[in-house]
Amino acid sequence: MRTWAAATVALATAPAAALAADMPGYVSLPPPTYQAPPRVDVFSGWYVRGDLGAAWGVLDGAQSAAPFPDPTSSKLNTGFTAGVGVGVKTRWLRTDVTIDYLSALKYEGTIAAPGDTTAKIQATTALLNGYLDLGTWYRITPYVGGGLGAAYTDVTGYSSTGAPPFDGSSKQQWGFAWAATAGAAYPISHNMLIDVAYRYLNIGDVKTGSDTSGSMTFKNVAAHEVRVGLRWSFDDWR
Repeated sequence: MRTWAAATVALATAPAAALAADMPGYVSLPPPTYQAPPRVDVFSGWYVRGDLGAAWGVLDGAQSAAPFPDPTSSKLNTGFTAGVGVGVKTRWLRTDVTIDYLSALKYEGTIAAPGDTTAKIQATTALLNGYLDLGTWYRITPYVGGGLGAAYTDVTGYSSTGAPPFDGSSKQQWGFAWAATAGAAYPISHNMLIDVAYRYLNIGDVKTGSDTSGSMTFKNVAAHEVRVGLRWSFDDWR
């Protein structure tokens, strides 16, 4: 029996010994180890945003009710803008929904004397926006984008000696709004980016209130905005 057992062990170990003899320097590999998946990049997933900025109002002029004369000159003064939003980002494309407040911009027009026609135009906008990132250099990611949506405008404090409404009627109204923007983002922490951008916001024609003599229409009201904001990505927060 001992002879039989020894022969069996010899037969079992012979192939391994032969293999080791045929492969000099053979070293057995360690078993595979688990590697955790890479952390999601900060430039992906869901995010929230907040923005503050300065605004310079512009318009194409003003139109009085017939037969009253139109202002011969028109301008909008400066104000500020603030907004919040929530969005989602894939590799190069971002989409978000934003609500922005544009402070009251003072209108000044001339009919008989300089600045004899005044009003204040304030707007709150809700926009669906899309942005295209243009690559990243030295951690800076420039982008371009645009948005479509609605504007709720409030025209108050109208006063004029040459065109109605002579009772100073105010008016709130809904209208179409659109925007075009260009900017750049820079990460300041794993989940936080600072965003600096220029935005052109257009809220279209805006009317004053109306009295028995009519109303005034401010044509193609818009604002040039310089904005600074923060974007916080929470989809990859651990």
